Amino acid sequence: MKKMPHVVPILTLSIIVLMYAQTSFAQKYPHPWESLLSDVMALEDGETVSWQETYDILCELEQHPVDLNNATREDIETVPFLNDRQVMDICEYLYKYAPMKSLGELAMIESLDYYQRELLKHFVILGDVSEKHFPALQNIMKYGRHEFVATAKIPCYERKGDNNGYLGYPYRHSVKYTFSYGQYIKAGFLGSQDAGEPFFAGGNTAGYDFYSFYAQMRNMGRVKNIVVGRYKAKFGMGLVMNNNFMMGKVATSQQFGSKTSDIRVHSSRMEANYMQGVATTIRVVKGLDATAFASFRYIDATLNKDSTIATILKNGYHRTPAEMGKKGNSSIAAGGMNMSFRHGGLHMGATAAFSHLSRELRPDVSALFRRFHPSGKNFWNISIDYGYTAPRWQVSGETATGKCGAVATINTLSYCLTDDIDIMALQRFYSKKYYSLFSESFNEGGRVQNESGIYLGLNWHPSATFRIMGYFDLVYFPWPKYQAAFASHAYDGFVQASGSMERWSFVARYRVKIREKNNQKKTALTNKVEQRGRIAVGYDGGMWNTKTQADVTHVSYKQDDFGYMLSETLTVKLTDRFSFTANMAYFNTDTFDSRIYTYEKGPLYTFNFPSFYGEGIRYSLFARADFSKKVMVIVKTAVTNYFDRASIGTGLQKIAHSSMTDVEMQLRMKL
Repeated sequence: MKKMPHVVPILTLSIIVLMYAQTSFAQKYPHPWESLLSDVMALEDGETVSWQETYDILCELEQHPVDLNNATREDIETVPFLNDRQVMDICEYLYKYAPMKSLGELAMIESLDYYQRELLKHFVILGDVSEKHFPALQNIMKYGRHEFVATAKIPCYERKGDNNGYLGYPYRHSVKYTFSYGQYIKAGFLGSQDAGEPFFAGGNTAGYDFYSFYAQMRNMGRVKNIVVGRYKAKFGMGLVMNNNFMMGKVATSQQFGSKTSDIRVHSSRMEANYMQGVATTIRVVKGLDATAFASFRYIDATLNKDSTIATILKNGYHRTPAEMGKKGNSSIAAGGMNMSFRHGGLHMGATAAFSHLSRELRPDVSALFRRFHPSGKNFWNISIDYGYTAPRWQVSGETATGKCGAVATINTLSYCLTDDIDIMALQRFYSKKYYSLFSESFNEGGRVQNESGIYLGLNWHPSATFRIMGYFDLVYFPWPKYQAAFASHAYDGFVQASGSMERWSFVARYRVKIREKNNQKKTALTNKVEQRGRIAVGYDGGMWNTKTQADVTHVSYKQDDFGYMLSETLTVKLTDRFSFTANMAYFNTDTFDSRIYTYEKGPLYTFNFPSFYGEGIRYSLFARADFSKKVMVIVKTAVTNYFDRASIGTGLQKIAHSSMTDVEMQLRMKL
């Protein structure tokens, strides 16, 4: 494959078919908001665990939207992409003008631009005004809603481990049941199985490899929220506790991400990063809330020879005897409390959390980059969070410390220069010695540790349907990190233009990331320059929708790697009850470093974001049939053909063919 000269930057500025602007399409096709998440992911680390969790939260919210006419502030805060200012403005509008008669009234809320309003419409409804009190048991039993979802993925090929190595069969499947009553009650369970894991056999005599049971009640007088079973918690900006919702730099530049505290049920297939026990939020007095949580759960771990923990595992795989031997071989107990005060635009909070491991955590610190990783059996952290929201500006932050004796702090400032221009600045300092077992916050290095940086973001709306946004992030790592034996820097820049005109839509984007890494001899640092771009054009034909997209990537580090992908997507609504989406893509990349991520429509609660490298084609067909308001069936077939290899994968995942086909099926029933 002919390579492009590395001296020529990739000027391909990328795009999509409007993450938000296709209003008519949004009303006719399932999950029109998925393009938002796929576009954000395309420029973030598509392999991080949190993206599936993010997708699951949005799916749940779409299935159980917030009723604005009967919502409390806490209900509105469950919409994860609203910031504090937007939540406050919505509450103020409802206080003055409720009930809302039409979602078109969202245009009266200045902090919501056109794209955000169109996005929000998929997660809120307007019901008749009712008394805001906890419902009677007879009403719950009579009017509560039941939802059952069964999903299966069947590979039309054989992996090496399917014959000898894996304990189970090659199918992935799950079941999910949810009972809900408005914003007041949610209860249910989930069982899931990865391909290769035993089912009612081996170490899984209870059936599925992973179960999650949960129940949640909200707005019961002073008890604002209580969750029993498996749940996720977030306090402040995540320096002490956040196993809930986290998006990356692109989303941050769009001011996505609420900074408030939150407790949610864990209804995702993700087998890590959750709590198990009970959590509750109680209103002490007006404006002051207290949250307490307690948790005990078993975790997977790689053990040292002396039975201490070398690594806490989070992938959830139990396919081989070795993986099954690590299942639940350790445990962690945790508890803590958060106090949150809010008055007008001012909010302040304090968080304390502790945890205890059944085995001592003793990572291999012989490598310098692991020198300050968490170690021991007992851990604690405390923090304060703070902020103020005014009509045109907002400031927020959190500062934390703990057993480590070090400090971490993150602070943001956003300001509306004009009605069309928003700017944002974010500063963070995470000491090389700081750690928390449950932290997750804005970072470049993959953890809340050993990092300081300044991030600047801009959003400009020259017109109602045209937007320009971008950011620049300057980062310093004072201690050696993986693949960097010395203190190092990173630089990250991004720009995007998106818009629509009548039935046409477009997005163009470009991102460049420069990271200092070891040279070949590991005697000094050299720059790894990664450039990615996308251009796409979409057309909404009413009953059909199409998108043409080109992705390109160029990586310069030890050698020059180039890659590109051309793809076409067509969605057709044949009737009110049947629609299908066809996708085809050709990809050609030099190495894994120049791989390209792409989004594919998939079943509910299943975010499809595969990456491709080498040369080949990818094509898929997705069909959805709504036989009634109560019964829906989805079938998807996806094929990948490689032109540059005789086999796919390595080890037990190896497939002795140059092509692979998967079939996914899903049944949803509502009662």
